[in-house]
Amino acid sequence: MERKMPERYYALLQELQTVEFVCVELNLYLDTHPHDVQAIEQYNQFAHKLKELKHRFELEFGPLKHFGHSYSRAPWQWVETPWPWQV
Repeated sequence: MERKMPERYYALLQELQTVEFVCVELNLYLDTHPHDVQAIEQYNQFAHKLKELKHRFELEFGPLKHFGHSYSRAPWQWVETPWPWQV
């Protein structure tokens, strides 16, 4: 059963995924260019933004990660949000 979430859910999730993609790409670049100070600064800016976006998303819509990587309010929130394949 597919559960429709508010439009803000999808917009924030897409922004989060976009910033996470940038972090992955910069990480891969820095693996081969470890002395590129400008790329390191850019990576740190996006890593900070990603942390803020995850925090905002979790406050509004519940945890993103399980097994102790995210907090949950009561009641247990994992059953309230859509599964990844439902988004």
